[in-house]
Amino acid sequence: MMSYRSRLCFAVSALVLATSPGLAQMSDAPTGTSMPQAAPLVDTIPAPQDTPYPGTIKLDVDATDIDHRIFRIKETIPVKAGHLVLLYPKWLPGNHAPTGQINKLAGLVITAGGKTLPWRRDPIDVYAFHLDVPAGVDTIEANFQFMTPTAANQGRILMTPVMLNLEWIATALYPAGYYVRQIMVAPSATYPEGWTSATALRPSGASTAKGGKIQYETVAFDTLADSPTIAGRFARIEPLTRDVTMNIIADRPDYLAAKAEHLTKFKAMVDQATKLFGSQHYNHYDFLMTLSDTLGGQGLEHHRSTEIGSSTGFFTEWDTSASSHNVVAHEFVHSWDGKFRRPADLWTPDYRQPMGGSLLWVYEGQTQFWGNVLDARAGVVSKEEALDALASVAATYATQAGKQWRPLVDTTEDPIIARRAPAPWPNWQRSEDYYSEGQLIWVDADSLIRQRSKGKRSLDDFARIFYGMRDRDWGELTYTFDDVVAALNQVEPYDWATFLHQRVDAVAPAAPLEGITRGGYKLVYTDQPGSWWKSREKARKAADFTLSIGLTVARDGSVSRVNWDSPAANAGITIGTKILAVNGQSYGEDDLKQAIKDASSSKPINLMIQQGSYFRTVSVAWTGGLRYPHLEKIDPKAPSTLDALYSARK
Repeated sequence: MMSYRSRLCFAVSALVLATSPGLAQMSDAPTGTSMPQAAPLVDTIPAPQDTPYPGTIKLDVDATDIDHRIFRIKETIPVKAGHLVLLYPKWLPGNHAPTGQINKLAGLVITAGGKTLPWRRDPIDVYAFHLDVPAGVDTIEANFQFMTPTAANQGRILMTPVMLNLEWIATALYPAGYYVRQIMVAPSATYPEGWTSATALRPSGASTAKGGKIQYETVAFDTLADSPTIAGRFARIEPLTRDVTMNIIADRPDYLAAKAEHLTKFKAMVDQATKLFGSQHYNHYDFLMTLSDTLGGQGLEHHRSTEIGSSTGFFTEWDTSASSHNVVAHEFVHSWDGKFRRPADLWTPDYRQPMGGSLLWVYEGQTQFWGNVLDARAGVVSKEEALDALASVAATYATQAGKQWRPLVDTTEDPIIARRAPAPWPNWQRSEDYYSEGQLIWVDADSLIRQRSKGKRSLDDFARIFYGMRDRDWGELTYTFDDVVAALNQVEPYDWATFLHQRVDAVAPAAPLEGITRGGYKLVYTDQPGSWWKSREKARKAADFTLSIGLTVARDGSVSRVNWDSPAANAGITIGTKILAVNGQSYGEDDLKQAIKDASSSKPINLMIQQGSYFRTVSVAWTGGLRYPHLEKIDPKAPSTLDALYSARK
């Protein structure tokens, strides 16, 4: 059998002959100008087939090296003699982008019968490894390490001295040529002694309660990839319902002090979600919550679990952290919207095929919408906080300059274009606006349905029709734009295709605020922030003046955001600028607030700023005072579709 190297050399030789007719033939180009022809790329990786992989892979992860923050992996793979390609996951579900951290895989050694087998990384796809399996070999062993970040500038921190986040999708290779749902894996993990672990996976038999090795049930590779684990020294496990559990691991025991009233609110959120959708698309569900100042924060959806990395004060500072609570409901909604019902171009048979994000304004936009609605219905936030959160979104898009040139649908490519890297002018460049601008579109759709049906129907009916079928099915059911339109028309006949195209596909400079005004409210600004706005400033450790002078400033005076064509931008302030003084006094948040209040046409805001090694004083021309967004009832006595939307289901 021809080896991979021989086959590649043969392909290249044939390519040279095919593209060089009469090697002595000269181009008609001017003398001295060499003009090579493009060599077609040769893909030697087999395409995935929907057939069972022969045998079960054993995957063992040693997660005990918390000092060096290294996961050590041993993978035993049944094979047949011949050429084999092993893939490392590249396109990650929930990331919507090729963000697999191949740069953190190290020490790869593949053996068979005690002998090392040479491997070669694919020259085109660096996530693929080629090797030739000798005759008579039916099992190979791959040993390698996943080197988790030891500093924040290397990526999200996954291991600390007291907790870890094991992403199985980052600690496994899988054979090319098969749908990942057809590859069976028997996973196990060894945790530090005394640590509690939690995951949607279930042990295959008796296991240690605190640390040690846990052997999990055999699952398909896609289920394993979708079932991360958290583990830590300080843990609290709280059943919310018979099927849903909140697993909390924290830096210190006192951070675990969730009050009964807090847990009751999340129980109500689960109940409201079940009433909304009329189904559950899991056999059990685990919230995997880490409360830490060192482990990296995130919110990432999975079908039967969700990873929530939050600040240590999530429970202990409940009354002043309203903006941080929404992540729980948002990620829970994804079990229906995104995991069970998934856009057709986002579903892929393996983790090599590129994903498409054309319907992320449904996947994320409607999840953002329902997450905020469920928070209000369950009392996770007060109605006033829910309205202020919506007001903040409305104000953001009412003042977003980038809507003048970039349609919402184009932002669905941002997970690939930008990968959440910092941007110099986010208000002009736009980012992943399919989340919150998408939310406004669905507020609009709900109010329109309620108005046209005289209150008889709403987007709740769409949720039950679109997400509620096949109770307890936790597979995937894909959909297209036409499916969304058809379901909306089933609820309320209307030209929904045009409605959505105008708001999603066209350049639309005006924010989609019709759902708020039709809902009985209007966007207003006052000089006092609400509790939701204050909690967001606290979480970001910054003062937000984007709706007045157009910038956000950290506590030390560092500017973290500047709106395009705002007073701050027109004064020459950019992200990275540091404000040293306000009207001749050293910088303080309260001093800047007072200066904004006092500013007039004859008394501008004078700021001494530092930009790199350069210092100068600039004048910010603004006379509008402090501005914070709120929603105000147009007619306090009139019924409101927005009030109806935020009311709990009985």
